[in-house]
Amino acid sequence: MALSEIDRSLLDRCLNRKPRAWEDFVDRFMGLVVHVVNHTAQARSMRLSPEDRDDLIAEVFLEVLRNDFALLRNFRGQSSLATYLTVVARRIVVRELLAGKSPLRLTDAAEHAGAAADPQPSVETRLANHDEVQRLLDGLQGIEADVVRLYHLEGKSYREIGAAVGLPENSIGPILSRARGRMRRAGIGQAAG
Repeated sequence: MALSEIDRSLLDRCLNRKPRAWEDFVDRFMGLVVHVVNHTAQARSMRLSPEDRDDLIAEVFLEVLRNDFALLRNFRGQSSLATYLTVVARRIVVRELLAGKSPLRLTDAAEHAGAAADPQPSVETRLANHDEVQRLLDGLQGIEADVVRLYHLEGKSYREIGAAVGLPENSIGPILSRARGRMRRAGIGQAAG
């Protein structure tokens, strides 16, 4: 299927940074990206938490934005834009899953079902997590430290954090993931959550 006129126009508007172009792009392809994330994880027998799913979706859209829409600029129009984005999104998700993101394998999910049944941790758990996160923050600097503090210590949503630090909401999940990875690699443990 060739590139439709609607997608050709949307692509042109994004590459020329027209008003509302990015929002229209996200609205048009959000469902596709969500489907690709879910299907890719399921095909690899991985169970994603809502946060993992949001992080992977955000990473796909961040990759599209990266280097002044380099992925969109490389699109040659020999297929539909949806087909191209499906392939690109799947590659990004696979790369992220292989890079150490550790969603639960479906076979492990039953073991963790009891923990998921109580969404509110006990006071003791929250205090222990708070102390652990506070200790881990000492190993981070700048925006990563701010994002981890706002998310884990103040319980802010991605939207609230984005507004507080002046970044798009869909960039918060990848920042949290990178910060957690940096803390793990530094050997100082894992952030709570």
